[in-house]
Amino acid sequence: MKNSDLYKELFRKLENNLEFLPDKPEETVGSTLSALWLLAADKRLSAEKAVYEALPGLTDEQMEMLQELIDKRISGYPLAYITGRQQFMGVELIANESALIPRKETELLGNTALNILGSFQAEGHQTITAFDLCCGAGNLAVALALKVPEVVIYASDLSPEAVQLAGENIKMYDLKERVRVHQGSVLDAFHEMGFEERVDLIICNPPYISDAKVPDMAEEISQYEPDMAFNGGMLGLKVVTELIRKAPVYLKKGGWLTFEVGLGQGEFVKNLCLKTQLYDHVEEVRDKNGNTRVIKARK
Repeated sequence: MKNSDLYKELFRKLENNLEFLPDKPEETVGSTLSALWLLAADKRLSAEKAVYEALPGLTDEQMEMLQELIDKRISGYPLAYITGRQQFMGVELIANESALIPRKETELLGNTALNILGSFQAEGHQTITAFDLCCGAGNLAVALALKVPEVVIYASDLSPEAVQLAGENIKMYDLKERVRVHQGSVLDAFHEMGFEERVDLIICNPPYISDAKVPDMAEEISQYEPDMAFNGGMLGLKVVTELIRKAPVYLKKGGWLTFEVGLGQGEFVKNLCLKTQLYDHVEEVRDKNGNTRVIKARK
């Protein structure tokens, strides 16, 4: 079968058998097929990057491999775990089952953090100290470090497997001098390390799905992505409440805490921050649909 005929056949197969999740808008029939086609040709790229690549001709063996990759994707196995790549804030990253797949929606948190870092740059800070908590694959830490040369980021995650994956992404971009990853729960990873009132920015993408909602999640997420990365306990706020309470211990006066929240949690979490009286300014950051998805609070 000619490659062009194979492309049309597989495009139709994906179109008829695969349901795409709204939290992965970069995944379409075309980008999925391109990413898997390139993988069969021994080239690992994210769906987002694959669409800009010319597709090479495939050997009979590679065409057979592509068929297998298509079937694996249709079975529900996440595309980023198949290709081993996911793009975040324009940065290609290694992805695997050790950590949650970085989402487009989290780029709002990344850009919020980037704006805060930009304000520190404008003030003439030569070195900016930041924490990235619940770092997962290290996507926020790596992307921000690549974009802001003044920042030194200390990342942490409870999962040893996620810490290892974050380390691989840090190594891929030769950032080990400015991004250091530790294993530990929320801020406990930095307890008694001398960071009290020395941190300019704390970033966190915490688990915020409540126990009751986990069974309703798409099987593609609940079956394959690590539960601890999205399960936030009874109300979905277990990590968030700890974060709000403990962050000021580490923040400098004028330092910022910013973190992602789930749909519908924004106003409640903003009020949690205000009630502590530990922050002098608390703000909701909304996505393009008007939903609060990020909270920023200044000490």
